[in-house]
Amino acid sequence: MPEFTRIFDIIHYQNQQIPLSVCMARREDKQTWTTYSTQQIIDKVNQLSSGLLKLGIQKEDKVAIIATTNRPEWHFVDMAVQQIGAITVPIYPTIAKQEYEFIFNHASIKCLFISDKIIYRRIKDVLPNIISLKNIFSFDEVESIQNIKTLYQTNETKQINTIKDTIQPNDVATILYTSGTTGVPKGVMLTHNNIVSNVKGCLQLVTIFPNEKTLSFLPLSHVFERTINYTYLATGASIYFADGLESIAENLQDIKPQYFTTVPRLLERVFEKIIKKSKELNYIKKSLFDWALDLATNLELGQERSFVEEIELNIANQLVFDKWRLALGGNIKAIVCGSAPLQPKLATIFTNAQIPILEGYGLTECSPVVSVIPNRADCYRAGCVGKILPHLEVKIADDGEILVRGDSVMKGYFNDDAATKKTITTDGWLLTGDIGAFTEDGYLRITDRKKELFKTSGGKYVAPAPIENKMKESFFIEQIALIGDGEKFIGALIVPNFEELSSWASTHNIKTEDNTQLIENPKVVALYQSIISENNVNFGKVEQIKQFKLLNEAWTVENGLLTATMKLKRKKIKEAYQDIIQSIYNK
Repeated sequence: MPEFTRIFDIIHYQNQQIPLSVCMARREDKQTWTTYSTQQIIDKVNQLSSGLLKLGIQKEDKVAIIATTNRPEWHFVDMAVQQIGAITVPIYPTIAKQEYEFIFNHASIKCLFISDKIIYRRIKDVLPNIISLKNIFSFDEVESIQNIKTLYQTNETKQINTIKDTIQPNDVATILYTSGTTGVPKGVMLTHNNIVSNVKGCLQLVTIFPNEKTLSFLPLSHVFERTINYTYLATGASIYFADGLESIAENLQDIKPQYFTTVPRLLERVFEKIIKKSKELNYIKKSLFDWALDLATNLELGQERSFVEEIELNIANQLVFDKWRLALGGNIKAIVCGSAPLQPKLATIFTNAQIPILEGYGLTECSPVVSVIPNRADCYRAGCVGKILPHLEVKIADDGEILVRGDSVMKGYFNDDAATKKTITTDGWLLTGDIGAFTEDGYLRITDRKKELFKTSGGKYVAPAPIENKMKESFFIEQIALIGDGEKFIGALIVPNFEELSSWASTHNIKTEDNTQLIENPKVVALYQSIISENNVNFGKVEQIKQFKLLNEAWTVENGLLTATMKLKRKKIKEAYQDIIQSIYNK
């Protein structure tokens, strides 16, 4: 097991064991990659630490980072802050102004790093209200803001090393504010040991080799991507940062990575595009595609296969799925997927297409990984979130809640002892708020959020997530939220996939002026009724959707109906559509 005990030790471990000529890289001009070796990163980090010390940053001071995209400078600041004993506070770039102000003040942010003028425009109105804030620096050139380049100072190695010697593994390294599905955000305090133990646990289940390439595009403000990045550093894999979500396809072709992390919605979009493109194939190629897809869909993961099934799948991979792999660069060994439930169907199809999906489960309070599918062929599964990390204990409470104990569990919520006591028991068990169970072969399954379970007027509990996930297998459904708490039947609010729906409407000679007219068209309503009826048979009578309403506006982070990690804010959705919900139950 690698010997490092603090987060900033990881880059030095890499330099001792597997120094890289390309440790991190980013396209500065959208054309050529600017690369940084392991030693160059160490030098940059030390120079930044020296600059921060000259600014007066001291142990336990809070330094925030807000960036629109991932980039090497994010890590430079992160490590520079931590190795002088200060605390990094990453903040999502898409939250509301009032949330920025709350976090800045709650954490008493002393120094702030922003990526560009986009972020500056979002936060400038609240800056006068932040008494603790002394300095702001930008990664790109931003008018009236000091650039990070001015902070690079002569490397004061001796002073830095003296401070580093005082930093203990159980010292707080970072505070991450939860995205807040309910109430105000809470600051999760994670120590060096919390995250380092998580990295070491991941290394025992997911094998990544030195000099392999990885693509990073999920926000580093999310502890999922951040911990995975630390894991890449520990293994000696090169990290290439995507320019943004719109450039992922191009970046994949350019660098041909072995690994990247993603969220279910991006995989869903990839699959939707594949299916859409298949409709343009001629009869023979379309028949071959449908045969291969049907095969990959129905060959269950983790089960023994006959000789014939193996031969057929090999043929499908050579003739059809090879093109899928080439679209991802051609070298993908596995895709790690987390943050939200993934449709088992997609995990099965992609993994059978030799694009293994390693679904995992975690939460910020656990640094974050609790479990993950190991990247070994005999361990691939669909419909579950993998094996528990070796250093963690997990048990299922009597009410089905998942409880976690171990080195990765947070120190607590910053300045909120009451919330900490509600979340961590006196004997160290973290109450995750998720409902789950173990399979016979020891894999963890997540069935729903405890707080999202609701009871109908007939006294029956309903878990919305599995039902919503099944409905979203339809390409016509972009988003869906079940309703029915205290009501006599289950209803649903549905945001259509308007690109798919508009194409369908065109082929059925349905002419409308806008999306509002489109969703009110009787033929469109009938289409969605058929989708719901087709999927209702998978659930018990109480769980079946009886009424629904189509909506013409997507739920986004910007309109306050999604969290920064793309989870539904159910309470906000119910408030926003209160009149529509009442109309469903007053029919």
